[in-house]
Amino acid sequence: MIDYMNKFSLRRKTAVVCGGLGLIGKEVTIAIAQAGANTLVLDIDKEKYDDLIKEKDLENLNIKFYFFDITKIKDLKKNIEKIFKSEKKIDIWVNLAYPRTNDWGDKLEKIKYESWQKNVDMHLDSYCLITREIAELMKKNKINGSIINYGSIYGVVSPDFEIYSETEMTSPAAYSAIKGGIINFTRYAASYYGKFKIRVNCLCPGGIFENQNKIFVKNYEKRVPLKRMGNPEDIASATLFLSSDASSYITGTVLMVDGGWTAI
Repeated sequence: MIDYMNKFSLRRKTAVVCGGLGLIGKEVTIAIAQAGANTLVLDIDKEKYDDLIKEKDLENLNIKFYFFDITKIKDLKKNIEKIFKSEKKIDIWVNLAYPRTNDWGDKLEKIKYESWQKNVDMHLDSYCLITREIAELMKKNKINGSIINYGSIYGVVSPDFEIYSETEMTSPAAYSAIKGGIINFTRYAASYYGKFKIRVNCLCPGGIFENQNKIFVKNYEKRVPLKRMGNPEDIASATLFLSSDASSYITGTVLMVDGGWTAI
């Protein structure tokens, strides 16, 4: 009889969570570490890592920190190879870092060309290049790996701007372009590397609650079939599934974790 629960285990696997100390990243890091993986947190904030490993419930988990800045495009290949050489292998790579410029919230008509280009370089270009570099290392070392890129509901559908009414909030235009690009590059990479038994999938979160404006939260929850915003653990659980052998026949998919937002 098949041990189905064992399919979710990540024991004897090495997993990278790139951007693993943010709101969602922290929960993804914990979920993957709890599943038994040798878990590498890649981030630019060492203090957040120090705070994380001090948490009592996490003291027995195998979580290590590597400083890694995905916006340093020219250094990506060198830095990924350095981590791979140090750890001897990487079975799972999760791209969920969220770099952006200081003027990220500007409305479409006010976005400067230089800002648009920089955000695309930092976010879309880095995700694509990281996916290529880690997939090539998996291929060279005959690793049946899993790569998970983070998209968004706004990479699949347009924003409903009514949910931002009576608030100062909006959805940046570059975000939709970037996430849409990540989604389709993920499909491309899945097709390209499938014959090497390397899986590449895209996880698309809906809105995650982070004490946003109460009017926005109310508007958002009205729009969602499940009538609530998402929580980081909702996203972490789905990431664990795509990381594990429980999803061994899934590649090139776009997994919507959005409470039904894109269903209507």
